[in-house]
Amino acid sequence: MSSPLRTDSVDPVDERLPLKAAILYGLQHVLVMAAAPITAVFLVGQALGFGPDVTVPLMSATFLACGLGTLLQSIGVLGFGARLPFVQVPGGAPIVIFLAIAQATDIQTATGAVILTALFYFLALPFFTRVLRFFPPIVIGTMLLVAINLVKIFGGLIAGRPDSPDFAAPSTILLALATIACIVVSARVFTGALRRISVMIGLVMGALIAAAFGHLSVAGILDGPLIALPQLFPFGMPKFDLLASLPLIIFSVVSMTEATGQTMATAEIVGKRGDAKALVPRNIRADALGSLFGGCLGTSLIITSGENIGIIRATGVRSRYVTIAAGCLLILLAMLAPLGRLAATLPTPVVAGTAVIVFAIIGVMGINILRRVDFNEHGNLFTLASALAMGLLPIVVPGFYSAFPTHLQIILGNGLAMGTLTAVIVNLAFYHLGSGNSARETQPSHTEAPETDS
Repeated sequence: MSSPLRTDSVDPVDERLPLKAAILYGLQHVLVMAAAPITAVFLVGQALGFGPDVTVPLMSATFLACGLGTLLQSIGVLGFGARLPFVQVPGGAPIVIFLAIAQATDIQTATGAVILTALFYFLALPFFTRVLRFFPPIVIGTMLLVAINLVKIFGGLIAGRPDSPDFAAPSTILLALATIACIVVSARVFTGALRRISVMIGLVMGALIAAAFGHLSVAGILDGPLIALPQLFPFGMPKFDLLASLPLIIFSVVSMTEATGQTMATAEIVGKRGDAKALVPRNIRADALGSLFGGCLGTSLIITSGENIGIIRATGVRSRYVTIAAGCLLILLAMLAPLGRLAATLPTPVVAGTAVIVFAIIGVMGINILRRVDFNEHGNLFTLASALAMGLLPIVVPGFYSAFPTHLQIILGNGLAMGTLTAVIVNLAFYHLGSGNSARETQPSHTEAPETDS
């Protein structure tokens, strides 16, 4: 569907919209992606035992990094940013890896890993096209492990500590299930733009249910300063450990592969003229710079999201000025401290229940990618089987590698990193080395994979 505001003199993506329209459509994009930074900060805060004094500033810092990254992608400056209507969010997979590093070492090392990975983006970009063939859909599809790991983590947050007297309390479980049900009902009942924000609608409804039963208090939200200014290196100076950073660096290659597909698909959707492949390096550079800035503020990687493309399809408004407005709104959210305090007071079952279904959707995306793979092919079968084996073991059997040296545990104990690395190695053995090399053609091209925001 074409935008009614389109003119023939410019590409649809470069249309300048009236300010009110840009703000309205931009707000819609913010509502769709707001659950990602909220759940990311909530997970980090809960898993690492942070109080509101740390969680609220971290929420502000995350929104600020997302806003600045979104502006960079949408405006495009000095080769940074694809000038496409992208928004940037803290991805689910990087959050899991960030937490694994922080829990195995400390938060300063995890922050250092983000900064090292952002720098790796810049170093790897000139060589990226040469290694792209080692990341076909069967490797990208291992993002299914992200969903399993995250559902396990958030499910644990819902149930609570096993040694706690409130472990698996029915009221807590029912509140989480009610939130999930609200999201599903919203997705079923609403259409168009409202369907795209069904996750946010479900989260709000879950919060209202919690408030009705006395599980949510807004007291103190207006206490304290009105304006929040995130600080650099909130956890102290980062520590740089290359071995500890390796799982996040491995993910960055997967992220660059996904960015390639996202950029090409989005350029076509919004009617961008010219060679879409030329936009890929600009996209990746913006992800790198956004992640570098986020790492300095204490966040995990800030990467381009493909979620907002559904809104573009639904509304027919393809202008990047909409996401420029969204970026400005995100920065405004970051500066308003009461909003951060409000997000921090959301009940654990509501946020965790929302996260469970959101990250389960990531698993569905992984399955959809794997659907394109021919598993009658011997190499594909063993590539995925070995990746799932190595990826699932540390997830379903906690402490599986606890007797190994600490630095090895960081890599071996990370299900996503081990699954992806195993898939790359086994795929390499079957399709790029020796006689199995001829079977490579049975695999579909990576560019066929749908966009994701793992």
